[in-house]
Amino acid sequence: MEDFMTLKNQLCFAVYETAGEFNKLYSSVLQSFGLTYPQYLVLLALWEDDGVTHKELGEKLNLGTGTLTPMISRMEANDWVRKERSKEDERKVYIYLQEKAIEEKRTITKKVAEVIQSCQIELEEYEQLMQQLNTLQKKMRERKTN
Repeated sequence: MEDFMTLKNQLCFAVYETAGEFNKLYSSVLQSFGLTYPQYLVLLALWEDDGVTHKELGEKLNLGTGTLTPMISRMEANDWVRKERSKEDERKVYIYLQEKAIEEKRTITKKVAEVIQSCQIELEEYEQLMQQLNTLQKKMRERKTN
């Protein structure tokens, strides 16, 4: 049991280290576009579903207002997105992709795919990892509600 409690045997540390490596990997590609990794996640969410409310975007990305608001403001200043207040309910602010984000989508996603492929992760392995991580995340979330 004592060996289990070493740093190298901690799942949380392995996930933390891997997340850090992913961040470095993605950042190396995204830097040339003037994007951070979290900003890339915003673009991914909007490429899937453009014109969502600020609140919906925060929920989708699991980001609080304090993190998302300044990020969206920086992205707006760099012409990636635009904010539009709802005419029906002024409390709602919608986030839309700008032309730049639409035009750069193919180039950005191609560069990201290339850097992921450089890690030599096979499609089957990728799918297994996604399934395992989604299962782990679900178990951890369910633990909170029990």
